[in-house]
Amino acid sequence: MTKFVLIAALGAIASVSAAGPAAVILGTAGTFAILSKSGIDTVPTSVITGDIGVSPIAAAAITGFNLKLDSTNTSATATQVTGSVYASDYKSPTPAELTVTIGDMETAYTDAATRPTPILDLGEGDLGGLTFVPGLYKFGSDVTVPTDCTINGSSTDTWIFQVTGNLIMAANMRITLIGGAKASNIVWQVAGYVEVLAGAHMEGILLVKTAAHFRTGSSLNGRILAQTAVTLQSSTVTQPTQTDLRRILAQTADILV
Repeated sequence: MTKFVLIAALGAIASVSAAGPAAVILGTAGTFAILSKSGIDTVPTSVITGDIGVSPIAAAAITGFNLKLDSTNTSATATQVTGSVYASDYKSPTPAELTVTIGDMETAYTDAATRPTPILDLGEGDLGGLTFVPGLYKFGSDVTVPTDCTINGSSTDTWIFQVTGNLIMAANMRITLIGGAKASNIVWQVAGYVEVLAGAHMEGILLVKTAAHFRTGSSLNGRILAQTAVTLQSSTVTQPTQTDLRRILAQTADILV
C-alpha cells in the first residue's frame, strides 16, 4: 500500500500566511475520501473520487459496491470508486496501516473539538444566508443549513466548525466557496450525525463522531471521516483536488529523500 508512504501531514509551513485557526492535522486519514469504523453503504450509483476504507470492521461492511480484490489482496477496486478500497481483513500491511489511520482520524477529531475561544452560536445554529470569514465557530446545538450559505477567504485561510449536535443540510441547498477558499481548509467537527439531504452540496472535511448520511443526488467536495457508519444514495464525494501541504506530515526523513 504505497499510498501510506507519502502521506500525512507536515503541520503549518512557516512561509504560509493564513487567517483562521491552526490547521487540523489529519495525518494518514487525510488520504481518504471516505473512512469509517462501522461501514460504508451505497445505493448505486454513487461516484467517489479518492480512496475509501473501513476499520476495525471488515470488508463485508462495505456494501453496494461490488468489490473486486486486487492481485495482492491488500486492496480492492469498485466501479463506483476512482481510487482503491481498503478494509481491516485484507492482507498485510493493510490492517496495521488502517489501525494507524483510524487513530489519526480520532486524534484529528479530538483536536478540532477541543480548540479554545471560538465564536459562539452564530445565527443560533441556522447557517442559512450567512457568510463565514476564516475563524473558529462553535454551536451548542444542532446546526441547520436551510438555505444557501457562503465561506469566504483565501486559499490559505482556515475554518473550524465545532458542532455539539447534528449537522443537517436541507435539500437542494449548497455551501459555496468564494475568494479562493479551499475545501481542504474547512473542518466540520460534528458530535452527532451529518445529514445532507437530496440534491444538496457540501464543502469541507467532515470529522463525524456518529453517522454521515448523504441522500439522493447529494454531493461533497471534501472528505467523510466518520467514527461510525457512512451511507450514500447515488451521491458524489470528491476529495480535494489539491493537497493542503499543511496537512501532509512526512512520517520519516527517508520518505522525502
